[in-house]
Amino acid sequence: MENKKDMLMPDELISEKIYYIRGQKVMLDEDLARLYDVTTGNLNKAVARNIKRFPDDFMFRLTEEEFKNLLFQNGIASWGGRRQPPNAFTEDGLAMLSGVLSSDRAIQVNIQIMRVFTRLRRMFIDNTEFRLDIEKIKAKLDNQDKNMEIVFRYLDELLEQKTIPQKRKRIGYVSDDI
Repeated sequence: MENKKDMLMPDELISEKIYYIRGQKVMLDEDLARLYDVTTGNLNKAVARNIKRFPDDFMFRLTEEEFKNLLFQNGIASWGGRRQPPNAFTEDGLAMLSGVLSSDRAIQVNIQIMRVFTRLRRMFIDNTEFRLDIEKIKAKLDNQDKNMEIVFRYLDELLEQKTIPQKRKRIGYVSDDI
């Protein structure tokens, strides 16, 4: 378990910089640059010098539309007016960044980011298992509701049969007077 003193920043600061884009959890270059305490330009230059390490499933550039949606949905301020949309790094891309950026701070921040991603994955798995358990319980309850409905229908039928007077055949001696 990591020591709280070893953390450079609160995990919440990192987790709020993780976005879900194109079905993947990613972090943007400008957020990473702030965390690593480098300029976005320098981070992207280091990536460009090592572009072979960043295939499309490690890093991709957001489309203009994706970037505008992200700005709108999350209220991200774009200071300085970017010339192009940001690069988005997947978890694998973030791991690769640790080999490209070798400052002590970058290494420590990357370790912390990897821990946050791992914790998020565990929470997702736990949440998925929890949802599956709930669905199983719902299915059992639905089945029990149907069974209870059948039982109550039979009880209603029995009650109806009991309330309808049936002509009974008299037993014994019957005189013609009656």
